[in-house]
Amino acid sequence: MEKKTDRRTLKTRKAICEAFAELLTVKDLHKITVQEIADKADINRVTFYKHYLDVYDLYDKIEEEVLIELGILILRLNEQRDDAFYSCLIEYIFEHKSIFKMMFSPNGTNRLRDRFSKMMEGIFRTLICEQKELDHGDKTVGYYGCYRAQGCMALVEKWVQNDLADTKDFIIQIFKDLDRNTEKLMAKA
Repeated sequence: MEKKTDRRTLKTRKAICEAFAELLTVKDLHKITVQEIADKADINRVTFYKHYLDVYDLYDKIEEEVLIELGILILRLNEQRDDAFYSCLIEYIFEHKSIFKMMFSPNGTNRLRDRFSKMMEGIFRTLICEQKELDHGDKTVGYYGCYRAQGCMALVEKWVQNDLADTKDFIIQIFKDLDRNTEKLMAKA
């Protein structure tokens, strides 16, 4: 039987993660202390240690959770039109903005960013293969998949670094416009 986590525990973990993500936007990972996280999250150190071993364990768990959630989201959206895909992705990013600020912070390890990018590249490669009935080993597929993933990552990064100032609808439209033009290029190839 699966044990459910109570709301208080979820609230505490969320506060810890948000405090850590905020700190990571202004400090290097190795310079962040448990005490700083506890102070910012308004908890005591003992509470932190009930959930995580140390700062690196926290980072690893955030990374793992985000990648699993994004992977599930992307797999569910794989069958949908691009606008639905981008709408859900942008909504997820908006709801988890502190994590994405952490992801694109120069103070992190870039590991989360790199893994997210590789996951996006794999999804785009699969979509291209299905749309054009090509093999995954095709060089063109590799380059177009890389291009779309890196373009997607750059757009998300710019939006996050601008503190999500532009509306979600505006960003989704940019994605759709760029994808439409990329698809035109692929049709010529």
